[in-house]
Amino acid sequence: MSDEQNPSRARSGSDASAATPEASEAGANSPHLNRDEQDQAAEHSTPRALVIHEIVREEGEAAMDRTAGALIWSALAAGLSMGFSFLVQATLESALPDTSWRGLVSSFGYTVGFVIVILGRQQLFTESTLSAVLPVLTRRDMKTLLKTLRLWSIVLLFNLVGTVIFAGFLQFPGVFSPEVTESLANVAQAPLTGSFGVTVVRGMFAGWLIALMVWLLPSARSARLLTILLITYTVAVSKLSHVIAGSVEASYAVMTGAASIGDYFGVFLLPTFIGNMIGGISLVAIVNHAAIAPEIAGAPNRQD
Repeated sequence: MSDEQNPSRARSGSDASAATPEASEAGANSPHLNRDEQDQAAEHSTPRALVIHEIVREEGEAAMDRTAGALIWSALAAGLSMGFSFLVQATLESALPDTSWRGLVSSFGYTVGFVIVILGRQQLFTESTLSAVLPVLTRRDMKTLLKTLRLWSIVLLFNLVGTVIFAGFLQFPGVFSPEVTESLANVAQAPLTGSFGVTVVRGMFAGWLIALMVWLLPSARSARLLTILLITYTVAVSKLSHVIAGSVEASYAVMTGAASIGDYFGVFLLPTFIGNMIGGISLVAIVNHAAIAPEIAGAPNRQD
């Protein structure tokens, strides 16, 4: 979503902490600084957990208020963009020797799709396992829960549609070299290698990390790109399961005959979805909300 479409989100970006009362107090409470120096200190202070919570919650509220059409196109764009994680990772692998450290380098390719999606403000399902849950935990009403379920349904469906379309594009003959095509086939097996339970656990760790990334980004400021790279590289190099990134690979495997549709849904999609939800909701959203719930209950209802 663009900042023009969502003024509250634009306000909640990398400089949001500088505008908060908590940040301003950081500079104002220092008697050794003049006014300009106090402002500088406020701009560089780290926002409190409550401030981060509210930034992420507002992003979730804004996403839930978007029209179905806007969500569909944004989610479709995100699914298509995630395909570049698969393509770049396979391209790097095809250019590297078959050594024990090849995966350490090629895993950097996995980060590309996430960078495009997150910096491009496209709607990614696993981000909403945190941002769309915080409004539910805060408001605790049926209306908010139904809006969250609506958001998840639309975004997940069209993220997956985008991944299938991208995998279809990769089927055009002659577009890539034989080495890249062979590497695509090899990488495409990764989401289908574990048992149901193993894939759930891999998905749990991946969902945990992606939701943590969403929590970290409001305070990352100029390090946003580095934060995205580090977190998503960890997912790749640890061979964890991400429901959208992995869908491009699994879809490619089905289209090339290396896997069946049953494998796509039963071996990859269902256990990965369950794991991502557990990691994003239980291990990040609920725990982080619980940590600052007393502050929310005790905070005055301030208006701008």
